[in-house]
Amino acid sequence: MQRHRQRQITPVLILMMIGLALATLAERKLAVVAAAVAAVDASLDAADKAVAITIDDLPAPGGGLVQNTVAGLRENTEKLLAACRKAGVPVVGFVNESKLVVKGESDADRAAREAALKLWTDNGFELGNHTFTHGSLSNGTLEAFKKDVIDGEPVTRRLMQEKGGTLRYFRHPFLHVGANLDIRRASEAFLAERGYTIAPVTVDAKDYIYASVYATAVRKGDQELAAKLAADYLRYNDDRFAFAEETATRLLGRDINHILLMHANAINADHFGALAAVIKKRGYRFITLEEALTDDAYKLPDTYAGTWGHTWLRHWEQTAGKTPAESTDPPDWVMKLYAAR
Repeated sequence: MQRHRQRQITPVLILMMIGLALATLAERKLAVVAAAVAAVDASLDAADKAVAITIDDLPAPGGGLVQNTVAGLRENTEKLLAACRKAGVPVVGFVNESKLVVKGESDADRAAREAALKLWTDNGFELGNHTFTHGSLSNGTLEAFKKDVIDGEPVTRRLMQEKGGTLRYFRHPFLHVGANLDIRRASEAFLAERGYTIAPVTVDAKDYIYASVYATAVRKGDQELAAKLAADYLRYNDDRFAFAEETATRLLGRDINHILLMHANAINADHFGALAAVIKKRGYRFITLEEALTDDAYKLPDTYAGTWGHTWLRHWEQTAGKTPAESTDPPDWVMKLYAAR
């Protein structure tokens, strides 16, 4: 009798063990599925990160070039454009037409500088107005600003029209939007009347600081210092993107389409490919300025005015009555080199 009971119990135990095994297997499968879903979600989140690249001070800032000669300008321009094309980045370049004229150069040299500027539209990139002289709205008069905007249009508008485009974007020099709100609003009305959309900035890696000392190092043949500066410039860009993402998320509860401010200088011409890789590693795709501005963040109230130029993230923080997050400068060793230039 006991043996018969044991024979009955054994199949039951076996069935129980099989059930437990199947349950464990199911749990494992669910865990695998959950991990896969999480990976897909993370991938989609990364794919949603987007940035527009804008490059100021075209045809080029003299202090950021190794040689501010016609040949030096053309070499820098060709190198930067090739890097932008290779990275598949749809850039908008902002022009100071005064940089087409360099003291002591001939009319032929001016034409050659204009030809270097034309390379941007020849390569399919858009141009915007950055004023004629790169003058400050916050430190000057409204009338002077208006003249500077109009004086900065002829060549840039013609180059855009030759390619069937229009001159539609404006970038404030120094990001100076006006010393007070009345001046800011009057300048914005003036720009709108002339058909401009203002190009905001949310990521500013202060490349002009690195560019100045980098160009000096290359000019002197100090390749070790140039390489050190380039490496730290890439690190600082990564840091600035992290700062912008954190600021946007803290302020809006989400990240936004960012807009990066750069300049047409030697450090970017030499290292734009590496910079694009840093940005892509953070999960970004490159978009047009037009697409970036479709983000509702750029419709937020903005009442900032003052003598300092800030990113629009800081504009929105101050408008909302929040204490702005403090941005950090490049490291001391870079700032000391910049101060001693």
